Amino acid sequence: MNLRPEIGLTFDDVLLVPKRSLIRSRSAVDTSTWLVPGIRLVIPIISANMDTVTEAPMAIAMAQAGGIGILHRFMPVERQAEMVAKVKRAESFIVEHPVTIQPGATLAEARLHMAQSGIGGLVVTDAAGHVLGMVTARDLLLAPQAEARVESVMTPRERLVVAGSGEPLDAARIKLHEHRIEKLPLVDSEDRIVGLVTAQDIVKLQEHPQATKDEKGRLRVGAAIGVRSSDLQRAEACVRAGVDVLVIDIAHGHAEHVTRMVQQLKQQFPHTPVIAGNVATAQGVQDLAQAGADAIKVGVGAGSICITRIVTGYGVPQLTALDDCSKAGKALGLPIIADGGIRNSGDLTKALAVGAASAMLGSLLAGTDESPGAAVVRDGRRFKVVRGMASLTANVARKEIEQQGEIEPDEWEKVVPEGVEALVPHRGGVADILHQLVGGLRSGMSYAGAETIDALHAKAEFIRITPAGWSESRPHDVNVI
Repeated sequence: MNLRPEIGLTFDDVLLVPKRSLIRSRSAVDTSTWLVPGIRLVIPIISANMDTVTEAPMAIAMAQAGGIGILHRFMPVERQAEMVAKVKRAESFIVEHPVTIQPGATLAEARLHMAQSGIGGLVVTDAAGHVLGMVTARDLLLAPQAEARVESVMTPRERLVVAGSGEPLDAARIKLHEHRIEKLPLVDSEDRIVGLVTAQDIVKLQEHPQATKDEKGRLRVGAAIGVRSSDLQRAEACVRAGVDVLVIDIAHGHAEHVTRMVQQLKQQFPHTPVIAGNVATAQGVQDLAQAGADAIKVGVGAGSICITRIVTGYGVPQLTALDDCSKAGKALGLPIIADGGIRNSGDLTKALAVGAASAMLGSLLAGTDESPGAAVVRDGRRFKVVRGMASLTANVARKEIEQQGEIEPDEWEKVVPEGVEALVPHRGGVADILHQLVGGLRSGMSYAGAETIDALHAKAEFIRITPAGWSESRPHDVNVI
């Protein structure tokens, strides 16, 4: 028997020892970190690639707050790519590929295009892309005939205010204000549409100054894929839609098919970072790094809705796993992502203090307005459903997507789930949850006298505690109201 001598520790087994601090205000703390080399986050939080956590609304909110969301893969390829595109369109200085419509289309078709794209206006062009006009939701608002043509209600080209493709932001803002317009089409020398600047996007720039954005001012987003050969097509569709990072989504990441997929992705999409995992050992980090991974997710069986350790007997307590893996990651220059087991800002602080660069959250964000989980009401209280991606129903959903149809009842019996379904309380907007988590992290960093996450890691000192010490850490000897 090969029995490791040390005791595996998790978050409740330790506390961080307070240190002398020169930090006068937690607002002086810098919580920014690297997701992967080249992508910086203002807050070290990632929403998990779970189908009850991250779709386009969550990814948009996460990026606006300074984090990032990873779109789950339990959907058709086309839908996932559409979600990537939706996030990329949600906020930017220039809409590079504005949605267009031809003048002969009906008003009903225009309404459908706007609804599907979540936008309030369409550029009217001919087949060659020359600008003929603009139609907005206001033009369609009281239009009596759905079969009328777009050209009958659009603002024609001669009345439009346009700008060239290289229009600076300040100049665009001035034009929008002076002419009291909401949309400024950008055209090339032959009057073909090449972009669009909207007043709403400029307002968003001011509302979310810390948003996670690419070099074109678009929100960043990640997408999860699997390890089948067909997942290369999924990755290609997401890359084409503008995805910023690909995440290999598999429970046991220290496996040959994962390293092969990393190698294939880096070869086929050399400019798109790849996050791989999940692993729980330094060797797992080293092997995935050698395959070409740009960051590693750490955590096997630590999630609140994961039963991998019960079903298989395998796993490493999360704090010990993060300690081992972060040391290997630091030696290789790779960021480590803590995935699983984080229930509050104290756990987040401990995960970063032990060496993680960022943390992926699932259940903690599942009850928010932006999560796609189904809402239910019990005893007058509102809840949302969350499920592990290795749960019974998630496994069945994946098989149905792969087989493009419902599976037979006897197929359900063949599934061995490693996750469960659960209810979490409705928690309101995700921005409020992130505010509390990051506020707690800032306080925790100030207790260490650490102005940055790197400094937190360098200064952190852990002390093991007993169950009595943990009880002492919680409210006790009072009736909590």
